[in-house]
Amino acid sequence: MVSHVTNGVRVSVESHYQSNLSNPLEGEFVFAYRIRIENGSSETIQVMSRHWDILDSNGRIMIVEGDGVLGLQPEIPPGEVHEYGSWCRLRTEIGKMSGYYLIRNIHHTDRYRISVPEFRLIAPLKLN
Repeated sequence: MVSHVTNGVRVSVESHYQSNLSNPLEGEFVFAYRIRIENGSSETIQVMSRHWDILDSNGRIMIVEGDGVLGLQPEIPPGEVHEYGSWCRLRTEIGKMSGYYLIRNIHHTDRYRISVPEFRLIAPLKLN
């Protein structure tokens, strides 16, 4: 698990290879990841949008952007946590992801970025 703190908000990520959904012979490698957003600030925040940079080992970059997370724009009060899981598909056995969330303080119009730490996507067959 990797973590990063920005403005008192900790984002932690853990990823896992999904062998049951992958097809290595066809160049399809599926990875699941779990995100934990912990609000250590003194203000209630809301996740407005996300931005992902997904890189495979052939150097291809895929950028994914959208509102909220999984169709939601969760509010996270001080001391609370929002967790969710998602997945991505690569054409190679190794890759990595990083990105950020655009967060708003619900008591102000202030918006700022919360970094998502870079995390690796590695199929276990590459570790032999």
